[in-house]
Amino acid sequence: MALNDSGDELRAHLAAARLYLVCPQSGGPSARRGSSAGEAPSHPARDLPELVRAAVAGGVDIVQLREKHLPDDELVAVAKAMRALCERIGALLIVNDRPLVAREAGADGVHVGQEDMAVAAARELVGPDMLIGLSTHARHEIEARDAVRADYIAVGPVHATPTKPGRPAVGVELVRYAATHAPRPFFAIGGLHAGNLAEVLGAGARRVVVLRAIADAEDPQAAARELREQLEAHPLDA
Repeated sequence: MALNDSGDELRAHLAAARLYLVCPQSGGPSARRGSSAGEAPSHPARDLPELVRAAVAGGVDIVQLREKHLPDDELVAVAKAMRALCERIGALLIVNDRPLVAREAGADGVHVGQEDMAVAAARELVGPDMLIGLSTHARHEIEARDAVRADYIAVGPVHATPTKPGRPAVGVELVRYAATHAPRPFFAIGGLHAGNLAEVLGAGARRVVVLRAIADAEDPQAAARELREQLEAHPLDA
């Protein structure tokens, strides 16, 4: 998206979004572990822009840059490059955890967790237009004031995932609860791939977040397309 897009334009793009990719960290779990189906990746480590271009061509709407260990100045440089790429190819760019980096890079949004700063505090840092996403792991978090203040929430992890070690899986029941109680658009997240997407769609999810299902695929564009086709078979509620 363009750097000067208004909050209304960003939220309209968000409302239509179905498929959200969290990019693997540099040298992170996706580079070292097996794919979502359990096997070792059959490709060498991919260039991040190459992965993002393929994923968006296959149907990804939102790209999250998640780098836990880079210093802020280095992450700003990476995020600026990613912002320029996402603007060209028509995807939203979200920065994980660091509102000031997101603001400096001109990203479309920032995503915070329950253990990070409150949504209201993030909003003070990024201003009224930038999107703010929030992770939720329980019913009371879905209905909490922070969820109402966010632009979207992520619900999970549905399945245990190496990207969130120690975080217990919540299963599809929390997805089913979110489908009727979430105050904002929600994305199911956690160990999702083409082979198990049907269960969260059946529970009422219409938007999903993935990492390994695309990043570890031999053909990321085809993997994204397969996920997108399953999502499109379950239209967004009017």
